[in-house]
Amino acid sequence: MPKLPKTLQTIVIENVEPELDGGRYPIKRIVGETFEVTADIFKEGHDTIVGILRYKIHNNKHWQETPMHHVDNDRWAASFLLAENARYLYSIGAYIKTFETWRIELGKKNGVIADLSSELLEGEAQLKDAESRAKGPDKTILKEWLKKWTTTTSQDGRIAIALDPALGTLVAQHEQRAAWSTYPQELAVVVDRERARYGAWYEIFPRSEGTDEGQGGTFKDCEARLPIIRDMGFDVLYLTPIHPIGETNRKGRNNSLTSQPGEPGSPWAIGSRHGGHDAVEPALGTLEDFDRLTKSVHEHGMEIALDFAINATPDHPYVTQHPEWFKQRPDGTIKYAENPPKKYEDIYGFDFYSEAWQEIWQEMKRVFLFWIQHGVKIFRVDNPHTKPVIFWEWVIREIQQDHPDVIFLAEAFTKPKMMGVLAKAGFTQSYTYFTWRNTKEEMTEYLTELTQSEMKEYFRPNFFPNTPDILPPILQEAGQPAFKFRFFLAATLSTTYGIYNSYEICENRAIPGTEEYQDSEKYEIRHWDWEREGNIRDYITRLNHIRRDNPALQSFTNLKFYESNNEHILFYGKMTPDTRNILLFLVNMDPYHTQEGRLIIPLEEFGITETGTYHLHELIQGYRHEVVGSEYIIRLDPTQEPAALFSLEY
Repeated sequence: MPKLPKTLQTIVIENVEPELDGGRYPIKRIVGETFEVTADIFKEGHDTIVGILRYKIHNNKHWQETPMHHVDNDRWAASFLLAENARYLYSIGAYIKTFETWRIELGKKNGVIADLSSELLEGEAQLKDAESRAKGPDKTILKEWLKKWTTTTSQDGRIAIALDPALGTLVAQHEQRAAWSTYPQELAVVVDRERARYGAWYEIFPRSEGTDEGQGGTFKDCEARLPIIRDMGFDVLYLTPIHPIGETNRKGRNNSLTSQPGEPGSPWAIGSRHGGHDAVEPALGTLEDFDRLTKSVHEHGMEIALDFAINATPDHPYVTQHPEWFKQRPDGTIKYAENPPKKYEDIYGFDFYSEAWQEIWQEMKRVFLFWIQHGVKIFRVDNPHTKPVIFWEWVIREIQQDHPDVIFLAEAFTKPKMMGVLAKAGFTQSYTYFTWRNTKEEMTEYLTELTQSEMKEYFRPNFFPNTPDILPPILQEAGQPAFKFRFFLAATLSTTYGIYNSYEICENRAIPGTEEYQDSEKYEIRHWDWEREGNIRDYITRLNHIRRDNPALQSFTNLKFYESNNEHILFYGKMTPDTRNILLFLVNMDPYHTQEGRLIIPLEEFGITETGTYHLHELIQGYRHEVVGSEYIIRLDPTQEPAALFSLEY
């Protein structure tokens, strides 16, 4: 037989939104946003109830409260301002408004039942109880109401006093919360800074930033390129690993198992006699040089993102100091890392299931904190899906407790559920399947999932059309038109996107039959000709400035897809809530042929009548059209402009 409850919580509170996996994981939002919470709140009988939204920053002692308002059908809603970059807690309480319930019953009985003296005694008792709880001016005012009550002898006079709205409001502020009931979960919302939602990333190998052929670049060489990267409109300079590179089993050119003298190896093969995860590769400079680069990046209005890879070469100090941290074979050798069909003979895999797992966790936290002290507030985490999710949940929360402005990007090209749970567990942003969505149907389906399903509450996509590991077939085969329209999609569909350098010069040479770059920077030093004929640097610059100038492009879930009669033309739009910034996007998803389509512009959404006049201002090329009616014909030649971006003005 069920035990009797300890408290009489009779009010039902359910279907709270937003709530993720029963409160297991936090919701994500951005500082400055208004956070709305809704719930079903009801109880048996006819009592008047009120819902209360309770919230606080996680380490504060006291809750703040705001009353919820009734929406319909027992649905209630309230909101509060997310004023700080912090983790907030929120929950819901509800109680019976005893005095208001009594007032409503009194009003119904008045004129129907002659003698209401007993009912009036109930009201008087509640009034006295509220007066005993009140303090300051409210107590004085309630005493005056009581005096007025006791000096009024007629029943009608006391009823008039009881039904006065001013008295009802005042008593409600001080009455006991009868049948106080609470939602059993304290839910969380992680409130990140603006860069978590919006930004443009530019990825480089620092060693390829040199200007002398045959010589590797340094942190000082990286500084020299900052004005160009800034002027293209990028917000984040993302550096591949900068740590000492091992020599044992060092990879050679194009992932050869043997390296030639002078070949630099893979930056992800971390650790040598020069140090490990808290050291820098001597060929790049010193830690002081890195600090100077970080300062210069900030002075150019950008931030540094650092690659964080839990990898160790046989030469890493960890191997000799903590051999128990690695996966041991029965013959005593250490197993190298694998991600079938890929093999990493130059890397040892950490054993997160060893008896020393807590030491590994604490050391990785220490490394994060080390680089935070050197000015790094953004980390791109390599292959997080190959480590326990619970580790990421712990370490990200540990870091953000004291450094809530730190951003974590999950580089996890893996199964959907794992990508999702990593985002739930704490990763601020996530790599996505965007790279492999090539048709109008695929793109519409995927973006609808990201912006309209529950994923919008926790999964922030960072769209990369290429990475050092991925040169997709469409970029290999379709040339400049593909580079332009894929960039356009990344920069306008998502609020955060990134490119790996050489994208702007349309580098498309791949190892045949693979998505791997030919002569990949992962294994050798490259010297790029940034003025190469056919480059799209001006195109990238123009779109980045359009992104900054148009608030509609700084929100993600405002994306809507619209009707186009051509299967190759993707038509979508974004606008601000006040409709002051309305943008329409047209993309020819066929990089080989000119496509023409008839569009239906959703004028009703924008408050324009079918006979009203409006203007379409194309922001890339600069032309304007005056339009009447919802139908519009577009023709997109991929060899000229594969996409169009209109500002709708009226």
